[in-house]
Amino acid sequence: MVLMSAVVPARRLSGSMRFPDETGQSASRMQERRNEKESRTLLRVHPGKPHRRFRGFLKGCLMKLTCCLERMCAMEWYIYAALGILSAVLSFLMDLSVSKLLTAHQWLYSQLEGNNLLQFFCWTLYPACLCAISASLCHNICPFSTGSGIPEVRTMLTGIQLPHYLSLTNMMAKFLGLICTLSAGSTIFLGKVGPFVHLCTMMASYLSKLCSLLQSTKKEKADGDMLVVAAAVGVASCFGAPLSGVLFSMEVMSSHFAMRNYFPSFFSVLCGALTFRLLSVLSGDEETLQVLFQTNFPTAFPFLPSEILLFALLGLLCGAVSCLYLSLHRLMLQLISTNAGLINILKTEKAVYSAVVAFFLASLTFPLFVGQHMASKSSMKQLLSSLLEEAAWTSQSHNASWQLETHWGCSEQPVFLSLTVFLLMKLWMLALACTLPLPAGYFMPVFIYGAALGRLFAEGIIYISSHTQKLSSINPGGYALVGAAAFSGAVTHTLSPALLALELTGQLSHVVPSLLATVLANGVARAGGRPSFYDAVSISKKLPHLPSLVMAHPGLLSTQVGHLLGASKPVQLQKAAGPEEVRQVVNSSSETQIPVVDSHETPTLLGFVMRSQLLMFLRRCENSQRVDGHLEKVCIIRPSSAVLCPQSTIQEVFSILSLAGDQTVFVTDRGRLLGRVTWSEMKRILEDLAKEI
Repeated sequence: MVLMSAVVPARRLSGSMRFPDETGQSASRMQERRNEKESRTLLRVHPGKPHRRFRGFLKGCLMKLTCCLERMCAMEWYIYAALGILSAVLSFLMDLSVSKLLTAHQWLYSQLEGNNLLQFFCWTLYPACLCAISASLCHNICPFSTGSGIPEVRTMLTGIQLPHYLSLTNMMAKFLGLICTLSAGSTIFLGKVGPFVHLCTMMASYLSKLCSLLQSTKKEKADGDMLVVAAAVGVASCFGAPLSGVLFSMEVMSSHFAMRNYFPSFFSVLCGALTFRLLSVLSGDEETLQVLFQTNFPTAFPFLPSEILLFALLGLLCGAVSCLYLSLHRLMLQLISTNAGLINILKTEKAVYSAVVAFFLASLTFPLFVGQHMASKSSMKQLLSSLLEEAAWTSQSHNASWQLETHWGCSEQPVFLSLTVFLLMKLWMLALACTLPLPAGYFMPVFIYGAALGRLFAEGIIYISSHTQKLSSINPGGYALVGAAAFSGAVTHTLSPALLALELTGQLSHVVPSLLATVLANGVARAGGRPSFYDAVSISKKLPHLPSLVMAHPGLLSTQVGHLLGASKPVQLQKAAGPEEVRQVVNSSSETQIPVVDSHETPTLLGFVMRSQLLMFLRRCENSQRVDGHLEKVCIIRPSSAVLCPQSTIQEVFSILSLAGDQTVFVTDRGRLLGRVTWSEMKRILEDLAKEI
């Protein structure tokens, strides 16, 4: 027994006595075995995650790539570049798909030549089915994807949260529905700009979230800045026009355009416009980087000095016609929002309504019917290209070739008949098409309508002055260009179409006439406080967008903030407040900024204190068992950056809150605190005002 007990400790001792190298090797082997066992255990415990190790490796590679990229420049600039490039690729794919579907429709129509009945059904049922599919996609996938989307984006940029309008399902429904809408052709006469701007904002929202995940710190108002940039990128990706895209974002999208968004907007739209034009060259549509609508206007002597008066008269005419169109548009919106039968149909049978309206519009544009006077066989791009032609259509030498190439009518009919029928029919047809519950843009149709109005104006002047030599050198294409800028600018209450018209055609010689006509047309359209196209849609949808609400109720401009304050006493703290008073205020209020007054008897506003400091104050009092601590000795009382009087208007409060962000605006009367207005309360006020319309 003694021997055995002596042997066992000897064995243990001999097993434990190892050289240093052997000890290190055994320890490493044991660690490797332990790691293998842990990995196997993880795989057994998480059988649904077999690629956990690969995911960690991929995450590490992404982190290294992020660090390398951030060494060159901030991550936001890569996101801005990606936004421009992805928007251009999306626009190009959409144009390619629409072109294929339009070509298929034209081929099918030509194959049925000789049978008028089959051609009629081919001409009408094709766009009707596409519009029904578009409306069905919106109704079943995401009901918020209908319409332009620009009024909703304008509302979100003011700080109002509309989460459904930036969802992934909305993006998919809008993209597919817009392809179907555009494939219906010029018979429905709807465009692309508005929905595509909305698509870019949705893409920007997800890219902004990606940027926040890659960065350790999140900047304030990053989402709003990205949406402002996306609005400019949407226009640039549609037309390859970067300058007008940024100006459009300034005018339409944001009531307060921050200068910090200026350079990012130009950088992103440059990436988008350059990518869009490069894709056109790579696809074989263009030979080089050039404007979308190539024109050959004379640059040495573009127009006579006396023609300035004619351009001004054209601007006034476009403004007057835009007032008529906007009145008709508001009448249509009021009809579909007040008529009980139409409301029920648009709630349950959107596809049927879209198909019936599209069939009716396509029947009127049938080429063997009224459509022969409206160039119905031409696409919207062909329509604008023909209207921008330099040569006069009334000339006998040009008339035959023009009739053959543009399909505006037969050679026996004067050009005035085709243009007049086009203008009269499209005026109310476009207003009716705006009621369709599907994704659609409305800028390009009014742009083409203005070009036709300018073309008719110039052709009439040429015909009247045919016996004199004073105005024989008039360029009708220049008047069509000026008319397009003036009419679209009057409808949208913007000046960016003047710059867009020049970027689309590359004709810098008509800068002054375009700007003059657009300003005059805007003056006529804005007279009397008439709402713009987007304002009318915002009012119809009851969106809480203050500039639009002011158009519906001009009295809001004089509404004083004192009338909006509640009768209850605001939550406040006196500077000598103790722990009990602070605890009571913290438990009864969830605001981040608590006002501090001199005393409850004389509530003179001294500033505000942050809620986080009040919580720290309470912790210190509890830990040190002190009950005699005062607020002014422990917490920092910050001065208020914005203080208003009760006579301040609601528009002034809205402007200050838009600039200040999440800060609180205090209302005082001769220094005495009366109440406060936060951004959340302002949202509630706007929503209540919108519901009252």
